Amino acid sequence: MKLKFKTQDFQTDAVNAVADLFAGQGKQTTTFSIVEEQHGQQISLKQNEFGIGNSLNIQASDLLINMNKVQKRNNLQKTKDLYPFSHYRENDRQFCIDMETGTGKTYTYTKMIFELYKRYGFTKYIIVVPSVAIREGVHKSFQITADHFGAHYSTLT
Repeated sequence: MKLKFKTQDFQTDAVNAVADLFAGQGKQTTTFSIVEEQHGQQISLKQNEFGIGNSLNIQASDLLINMNKVQKRNNLQKTKDLYPFSHYRENDRQFCIDMETGTGKTYTYTKMIFELYKRYGFTKYIIVVPSVAIREGVHKSFQITADHFGAHYSTLT
């Protein structure tokens, strides 16, 4: 038995809200960054203690403008500052996305991953879940939706 997935407008709206935050970000064409440094004739990979991440080449002021547009479109209160808490730093760009129980969060963030790759070339994601059981459910969801997203985003491969 094969499951069929229906595109839900509210899920697509959530994906677009996240993707639109990065409007103006150029599309990346590599999966890692190379930085030329003077180590003899060697070129080194740009990475930190967490590995090689996506390169975000958009100004904080543009992120704030984009976020305010998304908030206005969704009738949400406008945020005045990207870093409302004093412990955040300029490079700590974190956003919170809330969805009700039973709305298809796993499907939505999976679709968001494909959309962010399509628009901006982002290839690195971390999905944090609270338990082994949920992790296994997410893994199973990836398996179940593989053909669906493969057909929907077939031009990406």
